[in-house]
Amino acid sequence: MRSGARLAVLYAVFALVATAVNIGCQAVVIWAYHGPYAVPLSILVGTGAGLPVKYLLEKRHIFGFESENLAHDGKLFVLYTVMGVFTTAVFWGVEYAFAHLYGTDGMRYVGGALGLTIGNLIKYQLDKRYVFVAPAAPSAEAA
Repeated sequence: MRSGARLAVLYAVFALVATAVNIGCQAVVIWAYHGPYAVPLSILVGTGAGLPVKYLLEKRHIFGFESENLAHDGKLFVLYTVMGVFTTAVFWGVEYAFAHLYGTDGMRYVGGALGLTIGNLIKYQLDKRYVFVAPAAPSAEAA
């Protein structure tokens, strides 16, 4: 079993890695595209890039979870993603609020990082309780 402190540090490091991927991809989109949908597109691309990175790191190193096969892993990723819908809404809401309040890309990124941090705290609890759980052992009655 992993110690609580070690787990918290690993989770924070992985969240930072996924955040860096997310924010980095957003910055690339903003650099490459200056149209009217630049902010929503950058947020969507950043989220799409950061999510699988975070899933793979957490599945293996935080929860120590092994998928049964590729189909099971796909189902887990879908459930992981569904659990992230609410936390993504928190992240996006904070990021958009900072963009609206401050009107600069820098402060929007600060809002994004803050929103991701809050979302990650909630996401860990959801994943621990509902995603990366061992299947129930078959009961003697089912045999």
